[in-house]
Amino acid sequence: MYLAPTPSPILHALQELIDVVAHLRDPAQGCPWDLAQTPESLTPYVIEEAYEVVDAIRQNDVEAIAEELGDLLLQVVLQSQIAQEAQQFTLGDVATGITNKLIRRHPHVFADGEADTPEAVRQQWDAIKAEEQGETNSTLLSKKLGRYARTLPPLMAGLKIGEKASASGLDWPNISGAWEKFYEELAEFQEALLKGDVNQQQSELGDLLFAVINLARWCHLHPVTALQDSYGRFIRRLEVIEGAIAQPLEQYSLEELDNFWQQAKAQLRQTDPNA
Repeated sequence: MYLAPTPSPILHALQELIDVVAHLRDPAQGCPWDLAQTPESLTPYVIEEAYEVVDAIRQNDVEAIAEELGDLLLQVVLQSQIAQEAQQFTLGDVATGITNKLIRRHPHVFADGEADTPEAVRQQWDAIKAEEQGETNSTLLSKKLGRYARTLPPLMAGLKIGEKASASGLDWPNISGAWEKFYEELAEFQEALLKGDVNQQQSELGDLLFAVINLARWCHLHPVTALQDSYGRFIRRLEVIEGAIAQPLEQYSLEELDNFWQQAKAQLRQTDPNA
């Protein structure tokens, strides 16, 4: 006697989510907010939810990680539901596409390829990806870098562009060149500020930030992580100050606030030297 396999609890949960999202998008009984959404209107939420996943992981908060991954999954399902309504693709197409991609780009696992180190795997992945995208040795570097500038957050794009340019020979022979470029861009930014041309100031500020990113690359430091850590230190010190004062910040003089700041730094360093 044939017994049908018991449905997987995971697949059941996913189907329930898919059904709920479809109901929210039902023209007759759905939610006005969900019905008003488009792929374009939802893009800020995709970015926001992805960053909230990263934050939860950095905090090592297991419950928050699960919750934020759910929020990110919702964006995938909702985008797929909207596309299905427009007869473009379905969530099944999305899942099939990434499954096939994983198989293609892991020939050392699913075929007869060879890659026995993480670096070898990364190089193999990049080579297969370039081939799939029609890139060859003759593909212009500017075309490759343009994709990073369009698709990655600015700081990450700057790091990736610097890495790829360096791999093609567009780099200084040592870190001294990166330092010289930094001071050159700093001077040009200061000069632009004196001239009062906003467009030039914006341009020189961008050059200065790119120079800082390249310095970070030479020092094997990640600019995104460094900036996030800096934000965290600033906020922790502010929390200490606000917990110790009796009045709003704006009621203290700059000198008093500076004293509070130095005290907060000293207090935090007793428990965390990096604070």
